[in-house]
Amino acid sequence: MKRKNAILRTPYTVRMCHWLMVVCFFFVAMSGLSWFFPSLSWLNSLLGGPQLARILHPFMGVLIFLFLAYLFMRLVRHNLPEPGDSKWFAEIGQVLKGDHNEELDTGKYNAGQKVLFWGIMGLISLLLISGVLIWRPYFAPLFSIPTIRIGLFLHALAGILLMLLVIGHIYLAFWVKGSVDAMSSGYVSRKWARTHHPRWYRQVTGKKDAP
Repeated sequence: MKRKNAILRTPYTVRMCHWLMVVCFFFVAMSGLSWFFPSLSWLNSLLGGPQLARILHPFMGVLIFLFLAYLFMRLVRHNLPEPGDSKWFAEIGQVLKGDHNEELDTGKYNAGQKVLFWGIMGLISLLLISGVLIWRPYFAPLFSIPTIRIGLFLHALAGILLMLLVIGHIYLAFWVKGSVDAMSSGYVSRKWARTHHPRWYRQVTGKKDAP
């Protein structure tokens, strides 16, 4: 893609934060699955074995939260609910077919991406809180056994839900051609921006013509 015909969609710092978070999430998710499913216990070897995995898992989890906190500050203003979001959900069948109705006039992120954004942020926050409750030897001794059991349940539930959201995110990134470029090179074509996010396209190019 020639840069003169492209639009910067994702700045360098946001891309680097995203990919560092991806690496950390992979190792945290694999070690978590190794404890949740006994048949997958071999996955904890990715972090050096059971003992080392139990030490690194929570620290890497905190690192993921910090990465997401940075992304939240950078992206939250683009992910706030708007009146037009309900129309996007009403047209979701056509959107999935690749038939983009110009009347949707989508901004930088569509309603589905906003749901993903808030879902990930909410689940990560729940994972952090529940993780602190069960984090031995630092914080768990401060809480009662029933509280720790609730923390374990919420941590496992939030972890599974987050992994499902991430799998959906990856699938849709490859489904919509050009989306991966936005998180690799940072740029998208003008045609892609005009098709998928027309209002954002007008904002960054200074175009005044609305559909």
